[in-house]
Amino acid sequence: MNTAASENLVSKTKLETKLLVGTLLFCLFNKPALALADDAQELAAIKAQMRQLAAQVEAIEQRQAKRQGLKKTQTALAGKGRHNTGLAGGKTATAALGSGPADPAIRFSPDTPPASVAQAGGLPLRSHGSGTNPFGFEWLPASQEVVGHPRSAMDLASSSPSSITQTSVDHLPPVFTIGGISVKLGGFVELSNIARDSNMTAGPATAWGNFPYANNPNHGLSEERISAQLSRMSVLMEANPRKDIRLQAYIETDFGGAAGTSNSVQISGYTPRMRQGYFTFTQKDWGFHLLMGQAWSLVTNYSKGLLPRQEQLPAVTDNNQIPGIAFTRVPQIRIGKDWHEKYWLGLSIEDPQGTVDASTFSKSCSPNGSSFSGSSVPAGYGQSGTSCAYYQNSGGVLLNSGTHYTDNPAPDIVLKAAADTSFGHYEVFGLGRWFRSLSVMPGESTTRKHTHFGGGVGAGLTTPLGTKKLQLAGNILAGEGVGRYGPSLLPDTTLNSRGQLTPVPEIIGSLGLIGHPSKSVLLYTYGGVETAGRKSYMGNDGRQYGYGVSDLNLSGCSIEFGSCNAQTHTLASLTAGGWWHFMEGHYGSMMAGLQYTYIRKFAFKGNDGFGNSVSPTTFGNTVYVTFRYFPFQ
Repeated sequence: MNTAASENLVSKTKLETKLLVGTLLFCLFNKPALALADDAQELAAIKAQMRQLAAQVEAIEQRQAKRQGLKKTQTALAGKGRHNTGLAGGKTATAALGSGPADPAIRFSPDTPPASVAQAGGLPLRSHGSGTNPFGFEWLPASQEVVGHPRSAMDLASSSPSSITQTSVDHLPPVFTIGGISVKLGGFVELSNIARDSNMTAGPATAWGNFPYANNPNHGLSEERISAQLSRMSVLMEANPRKDIRLQAYIETDFGGAAGTSNSVQISGYTPRMRQGYFTFTQKDWGFHLLMGQAWSLVTNYSKGLLPRQEQLPAVTDNNQIPGIAFTRVPQIRIGKDWHEKYWLGLSIEDPQGTVDASTFSKSCSPNGSSFSGSSVPAGYGQSGTSCAYYQNSGGVLLNSGTHYTDNPAPDIVLKAAADTSFGHYEVFGLGRWFRSLSVMPGESTTRKHTHFGGGVGAGLTTPLGTKKLQLAGNILAGEGVGRYGPSLLPDTTLNSRGQLTPVPEIIGSLGLIGHPSKSVLLYTYGGVETAGRKSYMGNDGRQYGYGVSDLNLSGCSIEFGSCNAQTHTLASLTAGGWWHFMEGHYGSMMAGLQYTYIRKFAFKGNDGFGNSVSPTTFGNTVYVTFRYFPFQ
């Protein structure tokens, strides 16, 4: 016992000496910087340094208490409680094993108890610089437990694994803190080899509706492309001001942008773009959720509730998803309510844009010598004169000047209800849209404003099929003017005889099977369809105008260099693929993916110029071979 007391005295003396030396070093090295700060900053810096030193002292004391306490506990048990000091030491050691940071207020506190890096199976996050600056920036030290979710292996058991469809940043530990905000980093580096049997001159996002007919020499001209554009980076910032309140900010970017100087000749210099950028506010006791920023539309199918980064996206490699998946990724304001995280209701106000088909209106007009241009609209049957319609403008400040933007009178509105049950996730929603145009009627010199309503209803599901290793996921959206929400971008509207935008009837839907033969393998197959109906009128010249007309001469669609202005009726696709998670360690993970998609495009019927019916059709095949390195997982 005398020896133990001597050891304790020596240890305490050493700790006090270290604390004194650390304080002196802090004062010496930080004095020039602190001299420029005001009293508040200086005080904050000193307090932060004291917390760090106190945490180091506590960690050392706990290690000593653990070693000594275990010995004393064994002695106490052997002596049947005769040495109370040993029991006290044992209690201290037990407390030390479950203790957290010295000051939890300066780090994010998750809902689940913090797990140490050792328990998570990963390496501690080591500081790239010692000390704490007056602005509250701090690398998470290796000597303390990392607060947050433990580093975990890739989870391929989900029907929409976030490590593939998103960046899985929610399941990663924070890298550093800024004040009371934790910062998590996620993402991957990707290399894809894309092969198409028709030349699309496209990167790693296939424009499904653009597969050419046989008249185009690109039909049957294979395309080979290697791209790293989809390499992705994300940042998630979190804070818990109170136990029942959570604040999050999420930014996600890739290199899918193409500036005017981008090319693939010598330097493949494609530009970063914002995929997502939003913040959320959650009040858990009320079940209240708020989202503001650019995110996946509420129309998108979800796998759990209506929470961001829980979208039910197919685990495909193509950046344009697959035909039949309903989605957009746009700025929005969303409010939501959950009841015990089982039943959900969400309302989203989203940035609108429309697609217009004016292919049958071949002439442009400029009334009264005006510099404005529009589509000349032939009069309908029994009418006289020609109208002039205006519905879009070139992009202005901070918009793409090479792109046309429709005149939108109101945002798109989505109302969705969802339920999470023991046998799957189910949801239904309604979509409202408004389309506006200006027209100059025959014999008039001023414009008239016209607004038409469009939208539709939809549903989605994600459910296991008797076993967790096989899941079914599906979605459907039907209505008028909803083509924008499908990857094939069928037209939302066309023009009527009065120069008004009228919504085109459409159906978008998909169904998929997702299998998990092992923890490291995911297999999937999807079928999808997008189809449009007719919206046309008979002109006073006896011809049809609008979308889905049946009197077009389409004889050139099957002749190379022939004329073909066929209008798309239906796109159907079949996709099969899989992912193999073949490497994991302290330095990240590697995945390989293989995907094949077959697509068939059908046009509305026309004629061959001799009264015979013609039904143009074409097809396409795409193959993706993808490798991804996940440095944070």
